[in-house]
Amino acid sequence: GLPLMGTGDWNDGMNRVGAEGRGESVWLGWFLCQLVEDFAPIAIARGEPARAAAWREAALGWRNALLGTAWDGQWFKRAFFDDGTPLGSHVNAECRVDLIAQAWSVMSDVAPPAMRRMALAAIEDELVDPDMGLLRLLTPPLQDALPSAGYIQAYPKGVRENGGQYSHAGVWALIAQAMSGDGDAAYRYFTYLNPAHRAAHPVRGPAYEIEPYVMAGDVYSEAPHAGRGGWSWYTGSAAWLHRAAIEHIFGMRLRADEIAFVPCLPSHWDHAELTLTRADRVLRVLLCRPEATAALELAQRIGASEQQIGVAWRHDAHDAPACVLLRLPEAAVVDATRSRPTAPGVAVRWAADEAVHKVHSSTTP
Repeated sequence: GLPLMGTGDWNDGMNRVGAEGRGESVWLGWFLCQLVEDFAPIAIARGEPARAAAWREAALGWRNALLGTAWDGQWFKRAFFDDGTPLGSHVNAECRVDLIAQAWSVMSDVAPPAMRRMALAAIEDELVDPDMGLLRLLTPPLQDALPSAGYIQAYPKGVRENGGQYSHAGVWALIAQAMSGDGDAAYRYFTYLNPAHRAAHPVRGPAYEIEPYVMAGDVYSEAPHAGRGGWSWYTGSAAWLHRAAIEHIFGMRLRADEIAFVPCLPSHWDHAELTLTRADRVLRVLLCRPEATAALELAQRIGASEQQIGVAWRHDAHDAPACVLLRLPEAAVVDATRSRPTAPGVAVRWAADEAVHKVHSSTTP
């Protein structure tokens, strides 16, 4: 089954969902599946295969429950109370849809493609406010719901975790869209979350009322304060947004001494440039679509070394290039009224993994 919710998971304001020890968390199921995927190989490498096997057996149970009872028909539920009542379901008058239960169905790579598409569509249809540029954490806000989810219901509607744009969770939605291949939706969410974009907007800027140069923990979503910034200087969310931009929009992947790129740029960018400084080395990276003629001419003029999308190379080797060009396909046409994936995901080919595979193949009879 699903993991227990206890007195709160990521959303600590939902402290009554599993207070009696029986409530279950859908989001935590996605999260734990990802942890097992990441840490089981480490346990095996440390000589603890039994530990890894136990984790994977537990993850199989979570997966079955996530794709079964946690599915609500159009999106994923958020949790189950101690008495079995669902939260984040179409049957709920309040908290009918929750953002992180949808985002992590994609980020964990557990949900099948059809369910992922529906979960992402639910974010667009139910949680995005395109006029104010907001990604609500949940909707409708909690106030009078029974059973009570917890002290989250003491927050005013649309404030912080109670249906506001909670930046930490909003970045997860951005990452989910990028992982699905929809660079336009990912970039649009980036503009919702980035304080510089929000402060510069003719409508959203005056409503924001806090610093344009630091991340806000939340932005209010309900009248009469819709669009107003909440807690500012939220460093955890700032770190997540930085990672989302570098690792998922620009698509930079670093592992030990290797680097690769799997970018997911918005369709209106014909090229982008990134400069990476590590120790005493500087790497200039040019990402270019076929129509970026000036950028492609520049790459040729400066002698950029051409690399393939999704194929890693040693960035610290003595002969490593100082400037690389990665050619992107033409931008796909996206329906402006409904964002949809524009490209499939690309797995990285790591040189170290291929070397191990070759050794294994050569020694296997």
